Amino acid sequence: MKPCPLIFEPILKPRIWGGQRLASLLGKSLPSEVAIGESWEVADLEDDQSIVSRGPAAGQTLGALVRQWGRDILGSAALFEGRFPLLIKYLDAREHLSVQVHPDAAMAARLGGSVRIKNEAWYIVYAEPDGCIYRGLRTGVTDGDFRAAIADGTCADLLQHIPVRPGECYYLPSGTVHALGAGVVVAEVQTPSDVTYRVFDWNRVDAATGQPRALHVAQALECINFGDQTIAGEERAHVASVWTTVTRLVTSPSFIIERVRMIEGFDGDIPYAQLVVWMVLAGAGEVTIDGGRQTLRFQRGDTVVLPAGLAGARLRTFADCVWLEVTLPAAS
Repeated sequence: MKPCPLIFEPILKPRIWGGQRLASLLGKSLPSEVAIGESWEVADLEDDQSIVSRGPAAGQTLGALVRQWGRDILGSAALFEGRFPLLIKYLDAREHLSVQVHPDAAMAARLGGSVRIKNEAWYIVYAEPDGCIYRGLRTGVTDGDFRAAIADGTCADLLQHIPVRPGECYYLPSGTVHALGAGVVVAEVQTPSDVTYRVFDWNRVDAATGQPRALHVAQALECINFGDQTIAGEERAHVASVWTTVTRLVTSPSFIIERVRMIEGFDGDIPYAQLVVWMVLAGAGEVTIDGGRQTLRFQRGDTVVLPAGLAGARLRTFADCVWLEVTLPAAS
């Protein structure tokens, strides 16, 4: 089977802090009685494999396609510890997420297995008027200060509190202590890791167990960056043409994120020779290959993976479109 455009079945994740906004904002089909916190759009992990929803590769897992297509899917980009190098999600925070941190390179190397470095970025899809994120430590906060604040339940007061609006994008490299605030929906782009160390969970009790969720204070304190809190890679740049506007949002060693606005009625070649992922936030269109003999339609809420080895791919838009375009920092 030749490489073809891919859309996967969402992997829905119930979360204690989740809600139902992914249905109204992105058209996701959600069970009404369950709080859904995450929709995993593209995943290649030990216990979570994205399955192609339609098209010639329907029913195949992402991991199987990576093994089958190799460089035809990744181009010059490398696997991430033997896996597809991105994990793509949407998050709906009805309540605050825990104050947390992800493994740094040293801990990932020491523990191995499924413990991998986790760099991520949040694009704000929706935010209530008081929506916020917490990212990094306030100036001057020391290891000792933070340990004491964890003990007395005030560690969130030592984090940088950032009010957010739709269209903003924030990079969170591994080691950055953070929390997603209530009333915010984000598109999340990250390296393929699902290890999180919680230090504070807002004194929340899990209704299913009657107990607080587990914390991982010792592990988190090993990972948290207590040094310079400056985060590079969020410098914006714009390129515009008759049909489209492209805004660079995040440039990191793990991925590049751009916001693309494409007007209705575009019909032209897709000039990529690299892996590209589109997280479609608005609009509808189709990608055709093989001289129009194969067509994949997409709409708001779909995440489209365009393998590097696509031949003769073309794009048509049926409405004004907005998507996040995710690529890897490799030669095209």
